[in-house]
Amino acid sequence: QVQLVESGGGLVQAGASLRLSCAASGRTFSSYVMGWFRQAPGKERESVAAISRDGESTYYADSVKGRGTISRDNAKDTVYLQMNSLKPEDTAVYYCAARRTFDNSPYYYTEDDYDYWGQGTQVTVSS
Repeated sequence: QVQLVESGGGLVQAGASLRLSCAASGRTFSSYVMGWFRQAPGKERESVAAISRDGESTYYADSVKGRGTISRDNAKDTVYLQMNSLKPEDTAVYYCAARRTFDNSPYYYTEDDYDYWGQGTQVTVSS
């Protein structure tokens, strides 16, 4: 079992930056590929980014490429999502997710790929 707790969301103006954090507890953090998803009101949950077990490989959805950076600190059991140049369309609840894997690929970007989920943190971007 892995427990995930997100933090760092809030209300910001367009153009601002936020860094979301996801603290994990439970089994060995470095055994998991980590992903960030988001769900806007009335929309399905979508992948934002993912990072391999060792942090060397990353995946980004087109919607955040160039504005988002996913990173992880395996010593602190934490994954981060830095979002810059935020837009109103980035408004959503952001979730982190974990998948136990034996490979080092970050290319897991569907909900079904992940085994554990956090409760989410709200990000609201005003225009």
